Amino acid sequence: MSDLQPHKTMTDEYKGNKIFKIYKIDDEGNEIEKYGTIVSFGVNKAKYILENIDSIKEFVEENS
Repeated sequence: MSDLQPHKTMTDEYKGNKIFKIYKIDDEGNEIEKYGTIVSFGVNKAKYILENIDSIKEFVEENS
């Protein structure tokens, strides 16, 4: 997936709940502030993603 923009991941907190975040970075590795977050989700959504990872991979392969 070399066509993806530079990005990093981190865990953060939103309204007292842990979230996982993927965000765009600049040339120095800093988060791009405006519209930098690509996706963020909590533990329950993460469980659904993991449960369906093969279907997600198939979706990407069929539509890239």
